[in-house]
Amino acid sequence: MRKISAPKLGIIAAVSLVCGANVYAADNGGPGEIEHIVNDAIHPVMEENNIPGMAVAVTVRGKRYFVNYGVASKDSRQKVSKDTIFEIGSISKTFTATLASYAQVIGALSLSDNASTYLPALAGSSFDRISLLDLGTYSAGGLPLQFPDDVTDQKEMIAYYRNWRPSSVAGTHRQYSNPSIGLFGYLAAESMGQPFDDLMEKKLLPMLGLSNTYIHVPQNQMSNYAYGYSKVGKPVRVTPGVFDAEAYGVKTSAADLIKFVEANISGAGLDETLQRAIAATHTGYFRVGDMTQGLGWEIYDYPTDLERLLAGNSSDMALKANKVEKLASPIPPQEDVLINKTGSTNGFGAYAAFVPAKGIGIVMLANKNYPNADRVKAAYRIMTALDRSLE
Repeated sequence: MRKISAPKLGIIAAVSLVCGANVYAADNGGPGEIEHIVNDAIHPVMEENNIPGMAVAVTVRGKRYFVNYGVASKDSRQKVSKDTIFEIGSISKTFTATLASYAQVIGALSLSDNASTYLPALAGSSFDRISLLDLGTYSAGGLPLQFPDDVTDQKEMIAYYRNWRPSSVAGTHRQYSNPSIGLFGYLAAESMGQPFDDLMEKKLLPMLGLSNTYIHVPQNQMSNYAYGYSKVGKPVRVTPGVFDAEAYGVKTSAADLIKFVEANISGAGLDETLQRAIAATHTGYFRVGDMTQGLGWEIYDYPTDLERLLAGNSSDMALKANKVEKLASPIPPQEDVLINKTGSTNGFGAYAAFVPAKGIGIVMLANKNYPNADRVKAAYRIMTALDRSLE
C-alpha cells in the first residue's frame, strides 16, 4: 500500500477561536497555518448557509487536525467536537463498496457475476443480465435515484426489481441511484451469508478501527448524535427506508471519518486482505466527463481544477442519466488522483476528499444540508493550500 512521509506542517494545540471554533491535534504545540487555512474557507460557508455546526478534520501525511464550529443542537447548545456523530448520507456508499470489495477479495463473490446469482427471487428478471459491477457503479440501465414511495419493505422491494425494465443497455449510462448501490450492498451481504447491518457493525467497522461509527446509533451514544436541521430550521434525523443502511445510513464522527480517509490513503496497520479491498475501490471503470467512476468513490486526475470537481459533483451528474466512456480495461488504483464523495440527508451535509500521492485528505460534516458546490469549493481551497504548504 501507499507510504507517506512525515509532515512539514507544525502541530496545532487546542485553542479557542472566534465563531465557536476549536482547532487541535493529537500533540501539543503552537497554533499554525492550518488554523487560518480552514477558518478562511469554512467561516463564509457557515454564514452564507446558516449552518448551526460543523466538524472539519484534515490529515497531512499521517497527522490529523480537527476544527470544530458551532453547536450539535440548537436546543441544548452542546458544542460540536471531533466525536460528535453526524449523518454522512451517500458517503455511506463508500463503506458499502468497501464491504463488497472485501467480499470479492475473500472469494465470496465476483463483481462480474449477475445480480440474480445472489438473490434467487430475481431469477428470470432483468437482473439476469445485470452484473454486480453495474449495480455498484450506477450503470445497471436506469434505476432511479430513489425507490417509489410505495416500496417500503422487502416484499415490495423484490416485486419492484422483478417488474423493473432498463431504459438503456447495462454499462452504457451512469444514473446515480440508491436502489442500484443499495442492491449491490445487499447482495454482497447475501454472498457472505450475514445481514448487511451485522457485517458492517460487527466486522468491517471494527476491522477499520472505527469505534464511533454506526448504522444504528446505540442508546449510550445518543447524547453525541447531532440534530440535523431542515431548510426551515426544524430539527430532523434520517428516517428508515429500504436499503437505507447500504445507501445513506452511516453515522460517524470527524475523528472516525478522517481515519477512514487515512485507510484509503495508505492502509497502514490494517489487515492485508482489507488493504487490498480498500485499494480495489479506487479502480476506475468508466469516465463521465472528467470524472472516473470507482466503487463508491469518484476519481479525478491530480492536479485538477475546481471547475472539473464542480461539474463532477453537480446536480446534472446526480439527477440525469449520463452516457459513459467505457474504458478498454479498468484503471488500477493510482497515486496522482483526487478521490471524493459527497453525502446528504434532509438535515446533514458531508464531504470527503483525499489525494493519495500527497498524503492529504479532508472531511467536512455539517448538521445542515447545504449545496455541494459550497462544500467542494471550501474543501478545494483548503486542500490546495495544504498542497502548497508541503512544497
